[in-house]
Amino acid sequence: MALTVLRIGIHTSRAKSLEDSGLTAHRVGANTFQIFSASPRMWRASQPDPADIQRLRDVRERFDLKPLVIHANYLINLASIDPRIRAQSIASWRGELDRAKAIGADYLVVHPGSCKDQSPEQGMEALALGLAESAAGFSAPALTVLLENTVGRGYQLGRRFEELRLIRDLATRETDLAIAYCLDTCHLFAAGFNIAEAAGLKETVASADEILGLDNVRVIHANDSQGALGSRIDRHANIGDGQIGEAGFRRILNHPKLRGKPFILETPVETDDDARRDIDALKRLAARKRTSELKVHERNRLVRSDEQFDDQ
Repeated sequence: MALTVLRIGIHTSRAKSLEDSGLTAHRVGANTFQIFSASPRMWRASQPDPADIQRLRDVRERFDLKPLVIHANYLINLASIDPRIRAQSIASWRGELDRAKAIGADYLVVHPGSCKDQSPEQGMEALALGLAESAAGFSAPALTVLLENTVGRGYQLGRRFEELRLIRDLATRETDLAIAYCLDTCHLFAAGFNIAEAAGLKETVASADEILGLDNVRVIHANDSQGALGSRIDRHANIGDGQIGEAGFRRILNHPKLRGKPFILETPVETDDDARRDIDALKRLAARKRTSELKVHERNRLVRSDEQFDDQ
């Protein structure tokens, strides 16, 4: 019986250096992590230092930190039809692609954007064309772009699985980029998916599997929700302090179709201790199932040993 390596991580800062972001992840007990490749709230971005990139790669190899996820700039809105915002978004997104390739990231997460002043269908088409225009001449076979679900507030695209699927379908017709999905637990709950309860989680996973294909869900952002179910409020809470709660996360972490996914926290943290508490909480909530798996594995091993002894 093969046992899945549980991948639990956190978003870390690269303000000091790329290397430090990896060291921080290891220090707080993570074995996967997410970063910004530049400031998430500025259009301009500098290129990472090649020596720093190599040091990060060394840290990742030394501590088995994988996958590495980059989250794109919050300002990017490839669905926009405003000429200025669209031009800046396309240029900024191309920079994100180039930096993700240079850094050696496995995944690059982007929000689908806003369709203000147009229909959702027009917005999704604009997004697909923007992804293609940004990626002209770009090639990075090891990098996968992940479309992240949203709470659906205002004109946001990506609240419904059907929208995420259509965006991917449209985009893959226009570009050779590998495109999959990232699901955020806070966003799901605030969008109306009751993943805090067993029945709601079962329904959500089944729907995601049918519409998106769970093999295409590569990363899960593990965030509790300050907002109520269906509130459309995107406010992350620490694990157990929000509306999803510890019982909800225990079921999420132990769901057989989700257990092999990397879970990356984007919860409010100010210190390493804050980060450790949330990472330890996820590990603790996942441990019950893990312990059961280990017991089954050991029992099967002993049975096989007894059978071999009897045959002698």
